[in-house]
Amino acid sequence: MENRVLIIGPNYYNFLQAVASAFRELGWDAHVEGYDNPINPYTRLMKWRYKFSRNKKRLLEHSRASFRTYIENRFEEVRPEVVFIMNGDILESSTLDKFRKESKVALWFFDSRTKLESSIGHAEHVDALFCFEQDDVEWFQSQDRQAYFLPQACDINQYYPMRDVIKDIDILFVGNLFYSPRRRRLMNAVIDEFPDKRIEVYGWYQPWFKGLGAWLRRPHKDVFKNVNVSSEEANRLYNRARVVLNIHQEHQKNGANPRVFEICGAGAYQVCDMNPFVASLFPEGAIGLYSDEQELFARIEEALSQDKSAQAALAHEIVLKNHTFRARMEEVLMILGYPVK
Repeated sequence: MENRVLIIGPNYYNFLQAVASAFRELGWDAHVEGYDNPINPYTRLMKWRYKFSRNKKRLLEHSRASFRTYIENRFEEVRPEVVFIMNGDILESSTLDKFRKESKVALWFFDSRTKLESSIGHAEHVDALFCFEQDDVEWFQSQDRQAYFLPQACDINQYYPMRDVIKDIDILFVGNLFYSPRRRRLMNAVIDEFPDKRIEVYGWYQPWFKGLGAWLRRPHKDVFKNVNVSSEEANRLYNRARVVLNIHQEHQKNGANPRVFEICGAGAYQVCDMNPFVASLFPEGAIGLYSDEQELFARIEEALSQDKSAQAALAHEIVLKNHTFRARMEEVLMILGYPVK
């Protein structure tokens, strides 16, 4: 009889399904329950109710109470050996305590703790806490709380090399820019530095609903597509690009965002900002690393003037061997006392 796992987390970027697929590959019966932020469920009606509510706190409390009842009943139906939670910012510690009476509970901070303040207290109510940022592990340990480093990973069902794809994009970036002044500054600098290259940037730069005037005045409208793309489309774009840029958010200092693994998983050559963890992942040259704007320009120029297919292939091999969701879930199960046979 298969062991059962109940996976709970936010509904975005296919990460829940990637975790579920990994557990199933390891022989587990996986059940998935997603939730929405900032209000659950994030239907059109609930979105407008939340937007125009005079008492958002009360509406949030009602939404979370409803989810608490649902997820506790779902737990009783599944009767899992393991509950695997990503972020858990909609959950209450009392619910985790109920889970732990019958199951092992693991919590993965799939974002910085600074963005998951409502989940920090959960650390004392789980059997194992995992963080994707080294600095967060050290912070929890400074608070006398055990934490394990578990980096993000590549969903190899979504990101993979494609055959017979023409490399018709010189420089590509995929990611949200609206909340990252650093990304906006560097991408505008790259556009100015390489005016004769085909550059495409996907992700919100200035959403119209965050200010119509700023949306109309946004620069480089031909380059900044100002739209989000699906994982499937991102993989196609990576395969079309000669060089794919990766710029971490300001809060990430010693870890890797999903793009580090996804770009390499797609078989593309990556130029990424350097931090200690990213630098430790790949042998010198497998990806291009930069510490400042001038190094960024130099790594791009190098990638455009040389054949980097061998380096991209090496990075792809490293990701397939060490940085898949299956590899991450094997580590989780080992720590929980379910070593993979």
